[in-house]
Amino acid sequence: MNESTARLARHVPIGRRPAAVIFDMDGLMLDTEPLAARAWGEAATALGVSFDMSLARTMIGRNFADCATMLREHYAVPHPAAPYPIDALLGSWHAAYDAIVAREGLALKPGLHELLDWLEANAIPRAVATSTRRERALAKLEHTALLPRFHDLVGGDEVARGKPAPDIYVEAARRLRTDVAGCIALEDSEPGIRAALSAGMTPIMVPDLHPPSPELLALDVAVLPSLHDVLRRLAALPAS
Repeated sequence: MNESTARLARHVPIGRRPAAVIFDMDGLMLDTEPLAARAWGEAATALGVSFDMSLARTMIGRNFADCATMLREHYAVPHPAAPYPIDALLGSWHAAYDAIVAREGLALKPGLHELLDWLEANAIPRAVATSTRRERALAKLEHTALLPRFHDLVGGDEVARGKPAPDIYVEAARRLRTDVAGCIALEDSEPGIRAALSAGMTPIMVPDLHPPSPELLALDVAVLPSLHDVLRRLAALPAS
């Protein structure tokens, strides 16, 4: 984290302790974004084509339907001699990703259990709002024994519009029966932060693979280096 980001993390105010905390999953709780990028590359290699890894960066935080649209737009070349195998790549990505997970497992982000312990001890409701489809998100959370630690889960296929639209965060607050204004959303990606802001929540960004853009920093969003820092920030807030 660079100096300007560190200053932002210290100075962006967060009022009182939240009525609920909404967690993103991939890149925030689970160290899976590098695996997802590798899966695109491995799936493409298996098909005998290359993959533009800059595209993987823009897909972070987006649901699979939006990723498919981005992939089609990126490789849409009028009348190509050899069309890019978009459908085949989309069809094989999940298998490539699951194979990587089977070999290497799923790692948790440092500080996650400590943060969840504190939220539980203070009876603060928790939900997951992930762009990943519900069925796959459930499998990940069950695999990592995290599912019982949350009161609800909203998958990317359960709302009409994916992040950066606010739908998934609005739905998460509704399921927790909590007003959006009382929720803190924890995110690693810019689409997720923008979704939480649009929903009316207070977001905190914990960057994963990429630092926040200057445009995002201009929105006065709190940015913290780790979930350990999130715990310290929340614990220091006055109780509601």
